[in-house]
Amino acid sequence: MAALPSPDSFVTRARVRLTAILVLAATVIGLLTLFATAHGTVDSLGRPLGTDFSNVWTAGWMADHGHAPEAWEWPTQHAVQKQVHHDPAIPFYGWHYPPPFLIIATLLAQFPYVAALLIWQGMTLLLALCLIRRILPGDRDAILAALGAPVVLVCLGHGQNAFLTASLLGAGMLLLERRPWIAGMLLGALVYKPQFAVLIPILIMARGNWRAFIAAGLTVTALCLLTLAIWGWPVWQAFRESLPLTQHIIIEAGATGWEKIQSPFSAIRQWGGAIPFAYAVQGIVTAIAIAAAALAARRGSMEVRGAAALSAALLCTPYVLDYDFVLLGVAIAFLAADMKRRGALAWEPTWLAYAWLAPLFGRALSELTHVPVNLIAAIAVLALAVRRTILLDGAFTLRGVKLRRIEA
Repeated sequence: MAALPSPDSFVTRARVRLTAILVLAATVIGLLTLFATAHGTVDSLGRPLGTDFSNVWTAGWMADHGHAPEAWEWPTQHAVQKQVHHDPAIPFYGWHYPPPFLIIATLLAQFPYVAALLIWQGMTLLLALCLIRRILPGDRDAILAALGAPVVLVCLGHGQNAFLTASLLGAGMLLLERRPWIAGMLLGALVYKPQFAVLIPILIMARGNWRAFIAAGLTVTALCLLTLAIWGWPVWQAFRESLPLTQHIIIEAGATGWEKIQSPFSAIRQWGGAIPFAYAVQGIVTAIAIAAAALAARRGSMEVRGAAALSAALLCTPYVLDYDFVLLGVAIAFLAADMKRRGALAWEPTWLAYAWLAPLFGRALSELTHVPVNLIAAIAVLALAVRRTILLDGAFTLRGVKLRRIEA
C-alpha cells in the first residue's frame, strides 16, 4: 500500500506563487474599486477611505491647529472627523495612541486627506518590502509573496500602521548584532505602539547587547521630550486620562468586535469568560511568549530570533487586531530564510502556509465559529521558532532531527 504524501508536499513554490498572484490581483481590484466608487473622502459604504486613518489625519490636523490635547477627547475628535469628511453620519474612529505618534500624524496632516493616506500606506509598505528583501535576499518570489499576503489587503483597507510597526521591530531584530545603535533606535521608536514593545527590553538583555538597550532608551526619551517641547504636558495628561475609557470600552467590552481582536484576552471574552479570568489567561500567555522569545534570543540563529520576537509580540497584548498580523508576515519571512539556509523540519511549510493565509478568512471565521484563527497562527509560528531553537541551535541536546532542503 502506497504511503500518503506528506502535508508539506502540497506547499510548493509554484502554489505559493499562484496564490500570491490571485490575492494580489484581488487586492488591486478591491482598492481600485474602493477609490473609484468613493465620494470625496468617503467610500460607498459611508466610511472614510482608509477607515482607521481618519483618526490619524484628524489628530494631526487638530494638533496643527492648536488643539492637540483634544484629539484624545472622543466627542471632540468625532465632531472634527464629521467636518473633515463632510458627512454627519460618518462612523467614529478613536485616537488611542501615545503622543509620539502625533508627530507623524501632524506631518501627514500637511497633505490633503487622500494624498496623505496614499503617502502613508505607500511609504510604510515600501519599508516593509525593503525589509523582506533584506531578510530573503535573492529570492525572486519573496516580494511577490509579501505583496500577495492577505494581511496586506487587510492593512491597506484600514489605513493602518502595521507596516511601520513590523518594519521597526523586524529591522531592529535584523540589525541587533551588526548595528546595535541603529537597532536600538528602531526598537525604541516603537514607543508609538507600546503594546508591541513589552518584550523588547528582555530580548535585548537576553543577548547582552547594552549598546542597543541604551540606544532604545535614549530614543524613547528623545521622542517623549520632543512631544513635550512641541505641545507641552497637556497632551500627555489627555492621553493618560483617556486610558481608562479605552481600557473599559475598547478592550474589556470589545467595542471594536471580538472577531477583529485576536488576542488570548479577546478569545476568553468572546467565549463568555469574565474579565478577571481573561486578564489572567492573557498574563500567562504573555509570560510564556516572552520566555519563549527570550530562549530564541539567547540561543537561536538571527532568523529564528526575529521570527520569535515578531510572533511573540502579537501574543503579549490584549489588544491586537487582524491588520497587526503584518508582524506575523515578517516572522514567516524570517523562518523561511532560516529554512532555506538549514532545511525545513516536518510540518513547517504547512503551518507557515496556514499563518500566511489566516488573515484572509480569520475575521469572518472567528465571527461565525468563535475560533481565533489568527491567534492560533501566531502561537504556531512562535512554536516553530522555539522548536528550531531547541532542535537546531542546541538549546537542549536532541538527536535524530531530519531536515529537508527548501526548493531554491
